[in-house]
Amino acid sequence: MLETMRRLEKTLLAKVLLGLLVVAFGVWGISGIAGSAFDTALSLTGWGPKDLAHVGGITIKGDEFTTNLQNQLRNLNAQTGQSLTLDDARKMGFDKQVLDTMVSQAAITSAASKLKLAVSTKVIVDEIHADRTFQGSNGQFDMTTFRRVLENNRLSEPQFMGMQVRRHLDTAVLQAATANVGLPSTVAQALSQFTGESRDVKYFDVIATEADVAKPTDADLDVQYKANPAAYTAPEYRTAAVMAIDATTLAPSQAVTPEELQAGYDKDKQDYFTPEKRDIIQLTFPDLGTAKKARERIAAGEDIMKIAGELKLAEADVTLKDKVKDDFLDPKIAEAAFGVAEGQVSDPVEGKLAIALLKAAKVSPAKQPTLDEVKKPLTQRLQLEKAKAQLQQVYESVEDARAQNMKFEDIANKAGINLTLLPPITAAGQNQEGKDIDLPSKPDVLKAIFGSDVGVENDALGVNDGYVWYDVRKVIPSALKPLDQVKDQVTKDVVAVRVRDGAVDKAKKLVEELKGGKGIDALAEANGGPAKIATGLKRNKQTGEFDGAELSAAFSVADQGFVYAPGGDGKSARVMQVVKVALPAIMATSPELDQAKAQLRDMLGKDLQAGLVAALKKDSGVEINEALWKQNTGGAAPPVE
Repeated sequence: MLETMRRLEKTLLAKVLLGLLVVAFGVWGISGIAGSAFDTALSLTGWGPKDLAHVGGITIKGDEFTTNLQNQLRNLNAQTGQSLTLDDARKMGFDKQVLDTMVSQAAITSAASKLKLAVSTKVIVDEIHADRTFQGSNGQFDMTTFRRVLENNRLSEPQFMGMQVRRHLDTAVLQAATANVGLPSTVAQALSQFTGESRDVKYFDVIATEADVAKPTDADLDVQYKANPAAYTAPEYRTAAVMAIDATTLAPSQAVTPEELQAGYDKDKQDYFTPEKRDIIQLTFPDLGTAKKARERIAAGEDIMKIAGELKLAEADVTLKDKVKDDFLDPKIAEAAFGVAEGQVSDPVEGKLAIALLKAAKVSPAKQPTLDEVKKPLTQRLQLEKAKAQLQQVYESVEDARAQNMKFEDIANKAGINLTLLPPITAAGQNQEGKDIDLPSKPDVLKAIFGSDVGVENDALGVNDGYVWYDVRKVIPSALKPLDQVKDQVTKDVVAVRVRDGAVDKAKKLVEELKGGKGIDALAEANGGPAKIATGLKRNKQTGEFDGAELSAAFSVADQGFVYAPGGDGKSARVMQVVKVALPAIMATSPELDQAKAQLRDMLGKDLQAGLVAALKKDSGVEINEALWKQNTGGAAPPVE
């Protein structure tokens, strides 16, 4: 069905689905931000000198594509710890993927523009204010934090706002394509049996060792080396100088006078105050009369917990531990609980929600520590406050020194700042021996170092109540290591492949023998031990005995069928016979069925989304400037899909 849909002319489909967008955007209105892509709309009468692609009324500029490609590649390297260059990315087709994404987004934007759809400015602003990424220590939106995050990601405010608009447009279009995606009852029934099917499998394992395989020749090593260059390529390394200072580092050197201590104590002594706390036993009653009778029994010497037991309440049910007065929502209950002496029981209290008796089981008096008692934490607190104030002065002095072209080493020595000279490291923060290197604010600093270059004057990074300055000193490009340097690793890799293949070949031959009439028990004994049985296997539930590959193989053959699967350890393979298949009754719901339905709906939804995007691209009309693409990449322009 989906393949048929893909082959259809999708113009009508696009119009129908875009019609649904009018409803989706109804709550937004048509005024507000239209997105930076709308501002770059050009006529299609010809190519501008920097026009890379035309999509409807939208032009994708060559420098816009290059910037996007570099940003996406930088993010990929940071996430994977690799050091792929632009040439590497082009060889992988990564540049074509980025362009296709930009074309798809432009097609959606173009369609939304035709319908005069837009996102309210208030929607975007409210989302930004609610995003924790842009909030300060008080949990509120902080403009400085917002701009710092954008700066670290090399985005201007208009660019970021435009991205948020396009995200809303994309979401609305794609949700319109997948609204109310349902499954026919026959599909649901088939899924019910598919997900609920269980199998019993008899099996045994065979293994191969290095002694079973031929030692690789130099020619074998050469083939392995040339066929898998990525496995033997050193990543890009960089050296850098890093200066870091923060308030915590500065704090111990800050002097605090006795007068400042006294003033700080007078100002903030309430912060060190511990209010009275009590363990309260609270019994509630249906009416005042019952409560009075219980109070009379307690006055006569009965234990309050005996009465609690008669009410079928355990001690934990009626005991409130370490409570302050403000913990009680009812003022009358609070007054009574904190009005009786330790060990005493109150008279019945008629609260807003209940009638209660309250016993003060334990009283911990309020305490206001003296200055001497809080001298150490108060001193540290005042030192940190002074350090935060001094931090800006240190920052300005460092910036002044950098403006005078002073070396990092001299600046750090003069300002008393910690300086780290990093050895060659990867984007993942490992040295050439593969060991992790420690450095302040490691993820942020690594991302910045590998996003800069030698000779570039970089802005300081603001992190953790402090600043980090970095200077890239040397870039060692990624390069294929000579064979003689990696010969041992290449040898291990060749042997590992041969051992794995040897185990699989053994299992394959044994399966043929089983199909020829031999019994699995006899073959298992001949290969090291008795056959085992795993019962109740489900296709989507791995066990300690069966991993994904083994389960997949076990469910790939009919009842009583034979099959093999490679082991996850790289040196074994499993020989199996399905000895029992159990199909459940058709169920309306179950955890496995619900999960399978969700996965199928998701797959169907993605197919529909892809069909809609293809239709929008066809409707918009996509043109690629082949000359500019070839000039920038050296290859043929990607086909318009």
